[in-house]
Amino acid sequence: MEVKKVRINKYIAEAGICSRRDADKMIEQGLVTINGSFATAGDKVSHNDVVMVKGKKISAGQPKIVLAYYKKVGITCTERDLYAKKTVIQDLNYPQRVTYAGRLDKESEGLLLMTNDGSLIQGLMRAANYHEKEYVVKVKEEITKEFIEGMRESVYLPGLNKSTRPCKVEQRGKYTFSIILTQGLNRQIRRMCEVFGYHVKQLKRIRIAQISLGDLKPGEYRRLSEEELEMLYSKVNGGQEEGKEEIKE
Repeated sequence: MEVKKVRINKYIAEAGICSRRDADKMIEQGLVTINGSFATAGDKVSHNDVVMVKGKKISAGQPKIVLAYYKKVGITCTERDLYAKKTVIQDLNYPQRVTYAGRLDKESEGLLLMTNDGSLIQGLMRAANYHEKEYVVKVKEEITKEFIEGMRESVYLPGLNKSTRPCKVEQRGKYTFSIILTQGLNRQIRRMCEVFGYHVKQLKRIRIAQISLGDLKPGEYRRLSEEELEMLYSKVNGGQEEGKEEIKE
């Protein structure tokens, strides 16, 4: 039986190390070996080969799956919960095991990234990486200029004893605004609104990093394109290094 081989840059990407583009750079820099010899662009490998990146053995294992999924209101972000009416895993009903990278409240809707890549989940959830998450929010009270300006600044949240990072906020309508966060505190937007006496009526996430909700309808999902995966892995892996430096400071 013939052993299936794939290009070395794809093998590295499927191992969750980095994007294909970044893998090519590491190959050029002599940081990748195959069975003890330096790899070259275009080399092909299988699971029988010993591939090492920066001196550490890697394994592609199962292909990485990354889905963009529209979570509906009422669906709970959990894998198992006896009291949940319906979980994201049940609603998605994907044939292979995937889980969510970052939560959405049960009352909220919109974009969730679902994947089987643990390193991607960790990279996206690490607050120090400053990955943008964009939301469209509808509130019950009429929006004022003072409210928008206040939301843009650092807001102290008494319930968490923490202050938010300054963020981008734009009014979209009489009761609607968009907000871009670079952190993920528990029920952050709802808590921020409450500080100013506002109450969220509808909250939808429309973007995570460069990945947009697009034309997906509630309950629908799609696999990310090759280009989207390249951008996402490049952003996450680069962000992890930036995050480490920030923590040291």
